[in-house]
Amino acid sequence: MAFLNILRKRLFGLLLVVIGVSVITFAISHLIPGDPARLIAGDRASDAIVANIRHQLGLDLPLYQQYGRYMLDLLQGDLGTSIRTSRPVLEDLQAYFPATLELALAALLLSILIGVPLGVLSAVYHNRAIDQIARTLAVTGISTPAFWLGLGLIVLFYGHLNWLPGSGRLDEGLTPPRTITGFYLIDALLMGDWELFKNAAQHLLLPAVTLGFVNLGVIARQIRSAMLDQLGEDYIRTARAYGLSKWAVILRHALPNALIPSVTVLGLTLGDLLYGAVLTETVFAWPGMGAYVVKSIQSLDFPAVMGFAIVVSFIYVLLNMAIDLVYRLIDPRIGEVN
Repeated sequence: MAFLNILRKRLFGLLLVVIGVSVITFAISHLIPGDPARLIAGDRASDAIVANIRHQLGLDLPLYQQYGRYMLDLLQGDLGTSIRTSRPVLEDLQAYFPATLELALAALLLSILIGVPLGVLSAVYHNRAIDQIARTLAVTGISTPAFWLGLGLIVLFYGHLNWLPGSGRLDEGLTPPRTITGFYLIDALLMGDWELFKNAAQHLLLPAVTLGFVNLGVIARQIRSAMLDQLGEDYIRTARAYGLSKWAVILRHALPNALIPSVTVLGLTLGDLLYGAVLTETVFAWPGMGAYVVKSIQSLDFPAVMGFAIVVSFIYVLLNMAIDLVYRLIDPRIGEVN
């Protein structure tokens, strides 16, 4: 019963988020100066042609009617038609989503592989040199703009050292792997094409580092804080008194307990990475949803911009709901308190 109540609350919250995001995005997109019909028709088109295009797109209707029509379509799973590509927005997002998700998951993996050990070392060697270095690195990660870091990595590793490619998912001339999952790394492995896998991994590394470094600091600081709380508990001293080694106590007892309150941060980081991919994909010409929405903004493609915002917000809330439920499975006391 408690599980169903939580699920109902989260689904209701999901509905409110979708409505709120749609209202805000619709208002902002229509406040941007410019006329999509004029962009489509061209500068030399007559006013009559522009007016006809506006009528076809429904842009001559009052804003409340435009929004009402959009919401009616949205309730039927229709995100509208892209003004720029003339295709359904949902189809466009489905085509670009695998590239964005592959980048976000790679960035999350890098953030966890570096951030968790960094947070553990920072807590174990509290107020020592390692702690100071780890905290400095964490603050640097949080404070560094993704576009600045991305450009710096391109200049260094592509421009000067020529070790890694600077843009795209594959070298020009290479044929993408047969679509199985949409992830080039996995699809290349399933096809047994190691050269293609290597090339895709090389293209993925720099954007993943750029996107992951920004969130690395958040994970490291959360793990450090949770570890400091655990290392001060009585059970840690009891385990040491029984003769367990220092790192056995840390890795077997303190770290698993520290990860419980960190589940929320780790999970929501994936949602942050999906939004954060916009700048990273633009810098590295990564063909994902981020690059798609940037081009849509430049073209005043309102349906595409709103569709992107709603889809990512929907995913973000679903992640939040899943994490909340998993958290209660890991620690049933949370459900008892609520």
